[in-house]
Amino acid sequence: MFKNHSYYFFLVLTTVFCFSETQAQTTVQKIENNWTILVDGSPFEIKGATFGYGDDVENYDTYFKDLNFLGVNCIRTWATGENTKQLLDAAHKYNVKVMVGIWMRHGRPGMEDDDSFNYLEDKEGAEDMYVNAINTVEEYKNHPAVLTWGIGNEVYLNMATDEEKEAYSKLLERICSQIKTLDPNHPITSVEAWTFGFKWWQKYVPSIDIYGLNSYGAGAGYLASELEKTGVDKPYVITEFGVTGEWDIKNEKHGIKVEPNDQQKYESISKGYQDWIISKPANIGVFVFHYADGDKFISPWLFTHYKKMYRPQYWAIRKAYTGSEPKNNVPVIETFTLPDVTRKSGTWIPVTLKTSDVENEKLSISFNYNQRTGSRKRRDQINPLNFRGNLIEGYEIQLPKEDGAIKVYVNVKDTYNNVGIASTSILVFDEEAKKIKYKVPKVTLPFYVYKDGIENPFAPSAHMGNYKAMSVDTKNKTEVYSGTAALKISYNQEYDWYGLGLVDPANDWGDILGGYNFTGATKFSFWAKASKKNVTAKIGFGLIGKDKPYPDTAKRVIEVKLGTKWKKYTINLKKLDLSCIRSGLVLFSSSYGSYQDIFIDEVVFE
Repeated sequence: MFKNHSYYFFLVLTTVFCFSETQAQTTVQKIENNWTILVDGSPFEIKGATFGYGDDVENYDTYFKDLNFLGVNCIRTWATGENTKQLLDAAHKYNVKVMVGIWMRHGRPGMEDDDSFNYLEDKEGAEDMYVNAINTVEEYKNHPAVLTWGIGNEVYLNMATDEEKEAYSKLLERICSQIKTLDPNHPITSVEAWTFGFKWWQKYVPSIDIYGLNSYGAGAGYLASELEKTGVDKPYVITEFGVTGEWDIKNEKHGIKVEPNDQQKYESISKGYQDWIISKPANIGVFVFHYADGDKFISPWLFTHYKKMYRPQYWAIRKAYTGSEPKNNVPVIETFTLPDVTRKSGTWIPVTLKTSDVENEKLSISFNYNQRTGSRKRRDQINPLNFRGNLIEGYEIQLPKEDGAIKVYVNVKDTYNNVGIASTSILVFDEEAKKIKYKVPKVTLPFYVYKDGIENPFAPSAHMGNYKAMSVDTKNKTEVYSGTAALKISYNQEYDWYGLGLVDPANDWGDILGGYNFTGATKFSFWAKASKKNVTAKIGFGLIGKDKPYPDTAKRVIEVKLGTKWKKYTINLKKLDLSCIRSGLVLFSSSYGSYQDIFIDEVVFE
């Protein structure tokens, strides 16, 4: 599965922290034909969960108390960042261990994300990954919460050629062997989907101590036999686990994969843990995917929470690790169907819905839909549907202005804050929607391209000109127009030009579908200032031309002379085709005789 680190590595602080406790020593041993992980000499079975709240520092105590309640004794991260020290401290406070993730970029856009990296040619980028990995280990190796290092995630899965895989493997071994020298107290795990890494690890990366394998559904039960076939005598940990994912589903309706029901989601974890995981001699534990909250497509399928409500997966983790039944049961959706005919957008159609709840609580009903075509972010969107009716007389939903198959959800919430979710699909036709060339998410206006540097919809990855003298801080707090942070672009050279684009997807120059549909917006505005007077810059949106497969459908920049005080600038958007804007902010400037900083805030389409 994924974590969005496609456009940069989290920087590892160079300060060396000292801890009052003695670091924990982790080892792996084979005892009576069973592999075991030991912490300070005592057996440790990984009852884990992948952790999705890394940015919510203020609530770490709440999350780790909750993990204790679920019986979770270890979490997995994908990469380090500015909050890693605090995360490790909080984990240690609640006696939870951490597989510390070290991110490695993917060789091509794929299941993981839309990033791509050339392991054969980009020697500088490979060296950056090596340095990042070594700095991470140097930084945190003495922290008592560290259990193991988790290097990469599904990189082989997202690579096209064997030559690239070999190059990545050799870099991985260089990293792993150096980590062994630096830190003999923690084993090394590398993570891959299913068994895609086996032959490469076996041939090129002997320094891996534990194979980290992402596997969902009953397939997890076959990993032990697959490992035996390779002849490698090493332990493995299932680094992501849950109900069967969309990528493995064969059953379809209207071309949309049929999602498992809530009972299957619960039992895949609660029973699968016993049947497919802990009974295997080479297995040392599991990380259930994903202790997190969200409102995107993946959330109802695999997350413990959806829009801050409990899902069956939450209670299933507790059942698996502690044996305890749910404190309150998730409502059951016994029947959810729609008419099996194609209908025009805007039409009201009847819903067949039957629900029940063990505690007989009052239930709240709502409906949403999802598109499984177009850009990654469009496919991620879950959008609300208009509906009317009640549980006694029945419900109707209004079909959205879309063309093609849509996935429709019903949410059934009880008073305990549990939510049961079921889904089906229906075909919709709409002549206007059918004509849209670039299928990207339609936004709700106003839409902020930049606001406080939180969950930026566009990535600051398009660096141009003398970009090596440029640095970008998306969370600058020294000069802010509104809120808590502003975008700061620093140029540390006395000559030449530089440029920055905030783009989607990250690191892409028009070869992958991305961006947003801003149709209906009438103006684009931003606030800006500089560190000195009379700094001239061209600022606006749109970067990719029509010579690329997926261009910006409109481009507009204005030349401004920035002063040392904040000023608002506006671009009129009348008569522009805003159906696919993939470069939400662009900036070009030059330096004449001295360094300069440019600050930008409150960038918005409205």
